[in-house]
Amino acid sequence: MISERQQKKIAVINDLSGYGRCSLTVAIPILSALKVQCCPVPTSILSNHTGFPVYFFDDYTDKMGLYLEKWTELGLEFDGIFSGFLGSEAQIGIVMSMIRQFQGKDTLVVIDPIMGDHGKAYQTYTPAMCSRMKELVCLGDIVTPNLTEACILTGRKYRDEGWHRTELLAMAEEIREMGPSGVVITGVKEGAYLTNVIAERGKETAFCRSMRVGRERPGTGDVFSAIVAAEAVKGASLTDAAKKAARFVKRCILKSEELNVPVQNGVCFEEVLSELIKWK
Repeated sequence: MISERQQKKIAVINDLSGYGRCSLTVAIPILSALKVQCCPVPTSILSNHTGFPVYFFDDYTDKMGLYLEKWTELGLEFDGIFSGFLGSEAQIGIVMSMIRQFQGKDTLVVIDPIMGDHGKAYQTYTPAMCSRMKELVCLGDIVTPNLTEACILTGRKYRDEGWHRTELLAMAEEIREMGPSGVVITGVKEGAYLTNVIAERGKETAFCRSMRVGRERPGTGDVFSAIVAAEAVKGASLTDAAKKAARFVKRCILKSEELNVPVQNGVCFEEVLSELIKWK
């Protein structure tokens, strides 16, 4: 039997969307399937993700400090801290304080700097928030930006395609030099392929690509980064963790297309979660 002390625990900071398969509703089951305890820190509560035409939204910023205060009083410790979507400068500041408070010498910090996609920052993300996110990235051990977010972090002009690998290598290294020991730039288009650029301190940069399949769906980044966080906390190399995550995301997309799941509903990872459990 695995004791609580032996089992890995990750504090996951993200919103809770009741419908649409993203954020915490993705992280909780995936981390659990990978035998890692998921300890949620909700940043907001939504009826469904914002890709739908209407949604209920309850900001949790004012409650986050009180929530974390009780964890401090209990003396809780975590093997990992994993940060996802943050809705304000205040929330970014709270997460930075949380990292400083709860990060032990062996605590792995994973930052998914969710700021934008398709070359543009999300409407909610101001220039000040993007600047603040750079400060948060400096506190991470592993950072998983998509191509848009990598461009925002490094001040580069976005291109949808046509990136030379030397440019991608330079961009990944620039982010790594901000502080993280590992960086994964996700979703770079290379013709019929999607490539993940994996830069890890002391190792040669890897370019891991797979054939593009299906339609783009919300929540795939959440699936990817949750697997990377769980595998890395358990001791896997960043390259192995990213390859496993990419393989599972592709499997989820294919299954979702097979079942004709509406794009807004994300990926039906539940249908193939048993496969992830079996993969080495």
